[in-house]
Amino acid sequence: MSSALFIVSEEGYWAEECIEPLTTLDSAGVDVTVATPSGNPPVVDERSLDPDDVGEDEAERLRDIHESDERLNNPEPIAQIDATEYDAVVFPGGHGTEWDVNQDVHARQALVSAVAGDEGKALVVCHAVGILGFTREADGSPLVQDRDVTGFPNEWEEDIVDENDCLDGRKLPYWVEDEVKAAGGNWDAELDQDTSVTVDGDLVTARGPGSSSAAAETLLDELGIDA
Repeated sequence: MSSALFIVSEEGYWAEECIEPLTTLDSAGVDVTVATPSGNPPVVDERSLDPDDVGEDEAERLRDIHESDERLNNPEPIAQIDATEYDAVVFPGGHGTEWDVNQDVHARQALVSAVAGDEGKALVVCHAVGILGFTREADGSPLVQDRDVTGFPNEWEEDIVDENDCLDGRKLPYWVEDEVKAAGGNWDAELDQDTSVTVDGDLVTARGPGSSSAAAETLLDELGIDA
């Protein structure tokens, strides 16, 4: 049985970007483990459960899974996990990742082991793509250097943060697109497309909301698993 490690934010994950890949991999028979930086349950960004945006039925479905899934309610601490034991590592998005997952040394090590090693795949979604701006390979070179990636674009961020780069009272520490480009990534969020998923070697990246389902299916393809 194939296995996947989900590294989820305690500061606010985007519901669809975690739950859509999680349920898709579940349906394909993948054994999923959930980890967070400290081992506390991940927090969902309430904006991602707004029925005015996602519909009442979808908001209810996502909230129910968030509240009832045992893996989300009882995650492992990242420091206690050996990512090399998994076939894939998944980083769901959400602004919360900027404050915890993307800055976590164990999360970055898990990404390196999945992408730079001989085996393994990684799926990185939306704001979690910011982790690529801070992750280095063993020789010190940026993991994302010369890789093709997509992720949450500056053009969308401009419509969310205020004039002080604050979101819901919290200062956004960086913009994903800027950090990934600065680290040498070949950035294209494909803003003229409904969805955006990019594959470069063992690294799969997804733009954000609306691309989660396609990203999960792409990961299954990369793993050689029939959906």
